[in-house]
Amino acid sequence: MSVPDTRRDAAPTRAGGALTRILAAFLARNIEFMRDRTALGWNFVMPVLIVLGFAFGYSGEPAPQYKIGVLNQQAAHPAILDLQHVQFVPYRDEAAAVTKVERHQLDLLIDAGASRYWVNEESPKGYLAEKLLLASDGGQAFKRETVRGRVIRYVDWLIPGVLSMNMMWSALYGVGYVIVRYRKNGVLKRLKATPLSAVEFLSAQIASRLWLVLATSTLVFTGTNLVVGYAMYGSYLNLLLVFALGAMSLISIGLLIASRLRTEEMADGLLNLISWPMMFLSGIWFSLDGMHPWVQQLAQIFPLTHVTTAARAIMIDGAGLAQIAPQLGVLALFTVICLGIGAALFRWE
Repeated sequence: MSVPDTRRDAAPTRAGGALTRILAAFLARNIEFMRDRTALGWNFVMPVLIVLGFAFGYSGEPAPQYKIGVLNQQAAHPAILDLQHVQFVPYRDEAAAVTKVERHQLDLLIDAGASRYWVNEESPKGYLAEKLLLASDGGQAFKRETVRGRVIRYVDWLIPGVLSMNMMWSALYGVGYVIVRYRKNGVLKRLKATPLSAVEFLSAQIASRLWLVLATSTLVFTGTNLVVGYAMYGSYLNLLLVFALGAMSLISIGLLIASRLRTEEMADGLLNLISWPMMFLSGIWFSLDGMHPWVQQLAQIFPLTHVTTAARAIMIDGAGLAQIAPQLGVLALFTVICLGIGAALFRWE
């Protein structure tokens, strides 16, 4: 009596069973995602908010093509100030304005009272701005003076924002997301039974994240500076102070968000709601000059805006502590308020 060979029948059966299990897991994950209203909402809401935000932000007039500084603007010929596609920026400090021409931050500088102007011969936009000035009524009466200086490259302008953005992600998720995960997994509940107090736990979390953020930023800046060679006209100690205070303000936001939340999905949504507007509206990738005035005012409530502005002022303009005092004050106030509220609302469970 022959024994039937079931191996050929078993192979399709095993394959069919594997497909069934994969399909079941696939459907279960989809149903879980659809039932998670928080995750589902963020997947639809965030892209819409980003698109609408950019559409509104750039709904104003196109940005001027040239930037001309003006000393003694009240004495300037009306025909000069009527030049189209030119942004005229009034200045009182001649030395500071000439420095901006040297660094290609101004295309031209006009002293209307003394009938003279400064142009950087190495600046292409300065060459064209000079032609516009000479072609206008009264422009021929100006005396020409030339300056030279290193151009501020886009990478020089960009690096403060990139370091600030990297600090933001590390601070927000390194504190906010991690503490919520500790609470969800029961780690905080077990720590509550130890002699460790809430103040001690939060202090350790803040100190650990601050050290890691500053160490990472220092290594990134130093390593890339050896290759790129950034423009640095200010003090490295002042720059470190700005980043330290900026990191504290961002860590305080993460602590505030994590003070009561119980689910990682909700924490992730709130962190994205805060971090994405900061990333786009804090002047990291592009200047806010051409954006809607309301957007420029909105950007001032984000600590990342003040970190980026102060760091750029130190690196590019050589600003000292007195010049960046407003930004430092905002960051310090923001840190104290958020840390105070976050510590008061914090719960172990």
